[in-house]
Amino acid sequence: MTPRYSFIIPAYNEQSLIAAAIDAIDTSAPAALTGGHETIVVNDASTDRTAEIARAKGARVIDVHKRQIAAVRNAGAQIATGQIFIFVDADTLVTIPTLRELDRLMQNPRILAGGARLDFDRPPPFWAHVAARIFLFFFFAANLAAGGFIFARRETFLQAGRFDERFFCGEEVHLSKALKRLGKFRIIKQPVITSARKFRMKTARDHLNLLKHMVRRGKKGWESREGLDIWYDGSREN
Repeated sequence: MTPRYSFIIPAYNEQSLIAAAIDAIDTSAPAALTGGHETIVVNDASTDRTAEIARAKGARVIDVHKRQIAAVRNAGAQIATGQIFIFVDADTLVTIPTLRELDRLMQNPRILAGGARLDFDRPPPFWAHVAARIFLFFFFAANLAAGGFIFARRETFLQAGRFDERFFCGEEVHLSKALKRLGKFRIIKQPVITSARKFRMKTARDHLNLLKHMVRRGKKGWESREGLDIWYDGSREN
């Protein structure tokens, strides 16, 4: 039977986290969603055991060599069979309350897409806690979906033009705006749990340099990996 929901996980060298991400889906989805689900891991040129672990966990794995998050997400959507796409990062754990609220929303055909609020797995450094809370307050107030959890009906996702592959970051912002132009877009209050590793591994100076890069380059700063090491240098926690 064709599943109603497709979970799509982009992954690059995520051997330490991918099993937990899949386990969270396998635990939460049957308890919260109606219509069944599938889990797709898009293995983006990993050099570790990401693909092996994901296959052992029962996920459908496709191998790509993109090194660009928007293109990797789109590759997963290309083979997904569900009617509702849920894009989840490999360092993010979905929860039963989040998925129950998602399933309830999807009973209303007028609601086309949305996202969920985020909680961190462990507290980040104090400076990061303050900065993240301020940023996320305004981000969600603007009714935008974070990349860790964004969902859309299949036809809405395609009509919105998929993730814009011109951008190496912020692709979820551009997709959120495109989806909102098509109809009702909701941010679920029940959070998913995402890793604060970027704040634990990168210093305040690193994040300040990223901000300076984005301000200096403007939108062009989103269109290549240059200056985006926080996302693309491949560093991982032990």
